[in-house]
Amino acid sequence: MSLRVACILLAALSGAAAQSPITHEAMWLMKRVGAPAPSPDGKWVVFPVTEPAYDEKDQVSDLWIVPADGSAAPRRLTFSKGGESGLAWSPDGRRLAFTARREGDEASQVYILDVEGGGEAQRLTSLAGGAAAPRWRPDGAALLFTSAVDPIAAERKARKYRARVYTGFPIRNWDRWLDETRTHLFAQTLEPGAQPRDLLAGTKLASEPGFGGRSNPMGGPDNLDAVWAPDGQSVVFAATVNRNAAAYAEVETHLYRVSTAGGEAQQLTNGPASYSRPAFSPDGKSLYCLLERHSGKVYNATRLAVLEWPRPVQPKALTENWDRSVNGFAVGPDGGAVFLTAEEAGHERLFVMPTRGGAVRAVMNLTTGACTGLAVAEKAAAAVVVANWESAINPPEVIRVNPVTGEHAFLTRFNREAAAKIDWQPLRHFWFTSRRGKRIHSLIALPPGFDESKKYPLFVLIHGGPHSMWRDQFVLRWNYHLLAAPGFVVLLTNFTGSTGFGENFAQEIQGDPLRGPAEEINEAADEAIRRFPFIDGARQAAGGASYGGHLANWLQATTTRYQCLISHAGLINLESQWGTSDMIYHREVGAGGPPWEQGPVWREQNPIRLARNFRTPILVTIGERDYRVPLNQSLENWSALQRMRVPSRLVVFESANHWILNGEDSRFFYQEVAAWLKQYLQQ
Repeated sequence: MSLRVACILLAALSGAAAQSPITHEAMWLMKRVGAPAPSPDGKWVVFPVTEPAYDEKDQVSDLWIVPADGSAAPRRLTFSKGGESGLAWSPDGRRLAFTARREGDEASQVYILDVEGGGEAQRLTSLAGGAAAPRWRPDGAALLFTSAVDPIAAERKARKYRARVYTGFPIRNWDRWLDETRTHLFAQTLEPGAQPRDLLAGTKLASEPGFGGRSNPMGGPDNLDAVWAPDGQSVVFAATVNRNAAAYAEVETHLYRVSTAGGEAQQLTNGPASYSRPAFSPDGKSLYCLLERHSGKVYNATRLAVLEWPRPVQPKALTENWDRSVNGFAVGPDGGAVFLTAEEAGHERLFVMPTRGGAVRAVMNLTTGACTGLAVAEKAAAAVVVANWESAINPPEVIRVNPVTGEHAFLTRFNREAAAKIDWQPLRHFWFTSRRGKRIHSLIALPPGFDESKKYPLFVLIHGGPHSMWRDQFVLRWNYHLLAAPGFVVLLTNFTGSTGFGENFAQEIQGDPLRGPAEEINEAADEAIRRFPFIDGARQAAGGASYGGHLANWLQATTTRYQCLISHAGLINLESQWGTSDMIYHREVGAGGPPWEQGPVWREQNPIRLARNFRTPILVTIGERDYRVPLNQSLENWSALQRMRVPSRLVVFESANHWILNGEDSRFFYQEVAAWLKQYLQQ
């Protein structure tokens, strides 16, 4: 069944069943289907499924398996409370390696499950620093994985004092303080009694002060993106040696090769760029990777690149002339095509191109939802392409895509019944031309029981980033339909700086971080009110998180058109945010220089400098463990609001970081938002 037909059918079922509005419980308890991993021969697909609960001890996460041809229903493969991650099939398709923290484990370890023979998964590693990202050697006789190495662990344990000492930057990342711990590569054979070998121990590379992996966007250990070379004698990985320059320069990650026999790592790429996620072609003659050039711009599109193997020279960017940023890729089993996913105008779409370069074409005409978690069976006779698909009214499921016809079928339907009980409608898209002459894309979410003849208040929801995009997907953090449930129309605008509309569009926020995007948001609200008679222009609110919170605070300083505002993790002071965030250099790139030079952005687009204009009632929320937009920003905002006697409410989530991840915290957050909007929009 095609995605479009499935959406139409689901909408029809929804209408026929006279469902109820979405609740936090309905949203939060939807099963969370993770990225699929097809077996090498393409016969099976394994994927994680989390069955969430408000109390974490009641949450269950297991691996499931389903035939890739959809001939049978999925079945549970593991039975444990702790979740599994880092799925990797053995080359012969008999075994599955993954990481999990099971009973008796102080940290996640590598486990091996005999998929064909059955039985319990067997633990392979017992490392104090845990283990992650297992990868099978091509002959199936050894595993590669990463582990955290703390060179002063014993000293740290013996200390009688508790203090953090630094001589360089950075010192924090998202929600954790950094220390001497570094991620290393390990290899271990599968013979009984075999011990893991640290491939980077004693190397000059690992001893560099700025050594590290690719930063994890959700916090946690770095990613080294390691893969075995085709001959199984060396490993290719991505690492940086200038992380300690993050205060004044772009952090570059490059590809390296290290022999499993020992010795120094050889650098394969160079120049002002970052390379990541290496993957070999089936014939072992090409090494593909993602490339992001560092051009002095606030944003650079990610391109697919290729290097010859085993004698790599200068990488070739295969998507140089394609104005989209590659999110994921997988090489087809015949080596003739590479599949890509990329954001585009409110969606994430699936594309394909020749492996040696050429035209990029869409695999399917995706008019709803987002396609993520792309994977291709490595040794199948014909390409077996699987992915996750979701939309704003369809939580993620696993699909299989025919790469020739573009037809797609669901392999899982975990949430179909639950979704069909909810009164919600697909998002509506619209475009308009701004006063600056730009084409701006927006979506709207409609409330339950929607009646075209009635009038509804408007909630303008602002996305974070700014280099991200509102898209047609099911989200927990700011669920469009849960926000609309009290009877609001929710407007989602992809302003200048958003991704999915070309590299230049995302770059044009440079030097204009707040004013320009805010003007486009206001214009989008005007256009929505003009275009849709069911929107009540006399009742408007706006809000967002992270960069969306920044813009909410800028709206506080520059307009009184909104009846109320909501700012989660929003900066109020560009200068103090520069000095206290865990990332600083990109902020001065966007502003045209450091704050002490007092360029126009620092003087003219800093909300705190305009605090005399604060008038609009505002709800301010923040996670106390947020180091990206630290607590001080919300406290500064609160002080200014109280000084100006603006009706306001401050909520500090004690255990939250940049995201509100705890179920009960999330429920309380939505209650606070709904109550605030009701107070000012439904009087």
